[in-house]
Amino acid sequence: MKKHILLSVVLTSVMMASNLADEAKKAGLKPIPTSKEELLKLTNNPKNPITKEKVELGKKLYFDPRLSKSELISCNTCHNLSKGGDDGMEAAIGHKWTKNPHHLSSPTVYNAVFNQKQFWDGRSPDLEDQAQGPIQATPEMAATKEHVQKVVNSMPEYVEEFKKAYGKDVKITFKKVADTIGLFERTLVTPSRYDDFLNGKEDALSKEEKEGLKTFISVGCASCHNGIALGGGMSPINITAKYKYMNVGDFKGDKNGMVRVPTLRNITETAPYFHNGMVKTLDEAISEMARIQLGKKLTKKEVDSIKTFLKSLEGRKPDIKLPILPASNSSTPRPVVD
Repeated sequence: MKKHILLSVVLTSVMMASNLADEAKKAGLKPIPTSKEELLKLTNNPKNPITKEKVELGKKLYFDPRLSKSELISCNTCHNLSKGGDDGMEAAIGHKWTKNPHHLSSPTVYNAVFNQKQFWDGRSPDLEDQAQGPIQATPEMAATKEHVQKVVNSMPEYVEEFKKAYGKDVKITFKKVADTIGLFERTLVTPSRYDDFLNGKEDALSKEEKEGLKTFISVGCASCHNGIALGGGMSPINITAKYKYMNVGDFKGDKNGMVRVPTLRNITETAPYFHNGMVKTLDEAISEMARIQLGKKLTKKEVDSIKTFLKSLEGRKPDIKLPILPASNSSTPRPVVD
């Protein structure tokens, strides 16, 4: 008799988990595929296919501060892969300690490949195009295309690696450098226990995390935070009320008032929150988002429940070994710091 009761409880638990996973998928939530082949279909760039040689080269360029005017700032400075893929600052800090003039924070680069658009205003279609912007932006890396080309072409080791990656007749242009960085960024994917659950592992989430997922869906969070990224699309801001820190910085979205929805993956590691980094805690971020986007005042129990679920989005980071960069030589441009 006891065995039958135990079996019934187990079967009921499995059915409930299965139903919740189905409910999540109906709400527009999608897991990162477990199959490498299926994942590659989502992350690959058909115009510049991912290869081991390109990824390794892109990683070096991502970490190389000599691509900046001062030769002190790399992509990793604002998108630190040792942390949550961002810099933890309210507003990004760049060349000559310049704060982003619009008081915009640095979004995480982890899982950015799943975004429909890049940048807060969605002005870039993909990571390759996005990589060109910060390198040239005066408040960021402040380099010219010519500087980047001269730096990379001055080092025989880089030249040889480009030939191995793209063929002996490759022309190392600024765009080719940015494309290679973007291709490396496409590999920065962090599957989590949440993905394991949606992919069929019923015990991947705790009872409290499952309750949090239910709350997340029922409150309406999944109306914008959906897809594989749990975000990444474009949405209007201030739908039902005005964001209380909207006056910090002059960012109002794109020409239609649309703002790119940030991914919730690794959200526990990417404070502060919102486009201008003015919200310091996840509790406040959840409450404020519900107020201005859903017109709801959440209870502490609802906020705690959602936050518990969000912890399940802490992903397994790629094993990234710090690259040893080619040595500069007499032909390599010198740093400019004034």
